[in-house]
Amino acid sequence: MKQSPRPTRLSETDRTRHRRLREQGRGERAALDAILDAGFLCHLGVVVDGHPMVVPTVYGTDGHTLYFHGSVASRSLVASPDATVCVTVTHVDGLVLARSVFEHGVNYRSAMIYGTPRLVTDPEEKLAGLRRLTEHATPGQWDYARRPSRKELAATALLALSLDEASVKVRTGPPDDGDGPDAALGIWAGTLPMTLSFGEPVPDPALPDDTPPPPHITSRAGTPATLLPEA
Repeated sequence: MKQSPRPTRLSETDRTRHRRLREQGRGERAALDAILDAGFLCHLGVVVDGHPMVVPTVYGTDGHTLYFHGSVASRSLVASPDATVCVTVTHVDGLVLARSVFEHGVNYRSAMIYGTPRLVTDPEEKLAGLRRLTEHATPGQWDYARRPSRKELAATALLALSLDEASVKVRTGPPDDGDGPDAALGIWAGTLPMTLSFGEPVPDPALPDDTPPPPHITSRAGTPATLLPEA
C-alpha cells in the first residue's frame, strides 16, 4: 500500500504541546526522525491489569510506523483494545554542571510518541517489521542469521504504532548561569560529555574456534552506539 508523504512538522495535540522548557521543544519532523535513527531501545509505557508498567524493548521504523516487541502490551491490548500507550526514546549526551546545584542539568535528545498500537498479525508485515527491528540495531544481521520460522513468528508479539502524534525535546550547550550572580563565585562550570560506543565482539563459548565474526559486526567495534547529533 502506498503511504502518504511524511509531514515536515510534528502535529501539536494536547498531549504533545510543550508546556515547560518550551525553548527545548522541537517542532520539525526531522528532529523526531533523527532521534529514532540514533538508537534502537525505547521504553513502552502501558497499563497492564490496571497498573502502569514501563518496559524497555527494541524498535525499528519505516518512517511512518514504529515497530516494537510488546508481549506485555499485547496482553493489555486484548483486554483494552483502544488503550493509549506512550513510547519514549532518550539519548544522554552529557551532564551540565553549573555553579549552583539548582542550575545543574543534562544535555539530551528525547522523543515521546503517543497512540493506540495495533497487534501485527499479517505474516508478511510481521516479517517486514521484525526485519526493521533487526536491521535497525545491527545492519546486515537479517541476511546473515537464520530468519524466523512460522512457529517462531506465531510466538512473537509485534506491535505497530503510528508516528503521527509525537513530542520532541533537545537540550544542548553550557549551563544557564554564566551571566548571573553565581558567575562571580569562581566555581568551575561546564559540561561533561557522554558517549556510548561498541566494544570488540565477544564470541559465544559454544562457537567453534574457527568461526570468525562477520564484517558487519567487527566493523562496528569502537563506533558510537548512538548516532551523535550534527554539529
